[in-house]
Amino acid sequence: MAFAATNQDRSQPSGGTLETIISGLPDAVIALKPDGRVVAWNAAAQKFAPALARDIPLSLALRSPDVIEAVRRAASSGNPERVEVYERIPVDRWTDAHVVPIQLTSTAEIAGGALVMLTLHDLTSSRRVEEMRADFVANVSHELRTPLASLSGFIETLQGPAHDDRQAQQRFLAIMKEQATRMARLIDDLLSLSSIELKESIRPEHKVDLIPVVRQVADSLQPLARERDVKIKIDYSAEPLIVRGDQDELIRVFENLIENALKYGASGKRVEITLASDSKGSARVAIRDYGPGIDPIHLPRLTERFYRVDIMESRAQGGTGLGLALVKHILNRHQGRLLIDSKLGEGATFTVELALA
Repeated sequence: MAFAATNQDRSQPSGGTLETIISGLPDAVIALKPDGRVVAWNAAAQKFAPALARDIPLSLALRSPDVIEAVRRAASSGNPERVEVYERIPVDRWTDAHVVPIQLTSTAEIAGGALVMLTLHDLTSSRRVEEMRADFVANVSHELRTPLASLSGFIETLQGPAHDDRQAQQRFLAIMKEQATRMARLIDDLLSLSSIELKESIRPEHKVDLIPVVRQVADSLQPLARERDVKIKIDYSAEPLIVRGDQDELIRVFENLIENALKYGASGKRVEITLASDSKGSARVAIRDYGPGIDPIHLPRLTERFYRVDIMESRAQGGTGLGLALVKHILNRHQGRLLIDSKLGEGATFTVELALA
């Protein structure tokens, strides 16, 4: 048997029921009267505007003149409005606001049955990703442009004024080889970083003993240590330090950290590597140099891509600006962490912490 719907059956819900309807929506939603007073909102909206309260003007809860004006225009014209808002205080935030006027059956709670629905979508994460991508492309372009310009200049010189100068040719070719090596190292780090990021959410399951890994890396860097006149000392217990991980990636971590200690802490003449377990069930590998140290102001940003304390020194040492970023992402994949402690004039200690298997 069919039943005809009456006007009473179609009567619109009160503000409380409106809150129930919009409570499950992922974006912030605020229902307003045409005069801008608040009728209902969901939990996501409360995070946007903690001061929201029933029947207060939206302008008291949401300090965004552009959004308030969009609500006024939509209520006046009956047409949807959209506005994008950028706020700097208290933190940078981008918001996409959609305002849609709707007409309901008149109820006691909603005079005239008119509502204005305001939806706020947080764009901050996507905008930050866009900025990071743009910065990354700009940095890569800059890092590649410098050696390419150098190579082009030397090629023109060899083809012109130095065409028959054997001594200049040997000197220029050595510099060109160095610049080509720098570009190859940068490309290698970029590919490694991209590869790690693609599988960062997948934790490796192989068992790896950190002691032979670190000893292998230290042995492979002995020629660099002798060149810089630096002694490498390794201190470890007889017990193995077994973690779950990818051996090649962990080798890359310790290559970057020990090589940095040898290059930037060479003035201290020694690098100490300590391997031990702690009471929390973690393996800790601390790599300490006795060089000039790092101003603590730089420590929070050291693992950012292309961030350098001293750009000229980094390039002189053959650094790409990606080594510590690569270390961070590998350790993220291994659910480990990197701790950095340093003071000017007292060297630096980089500690890798990984859960024991």
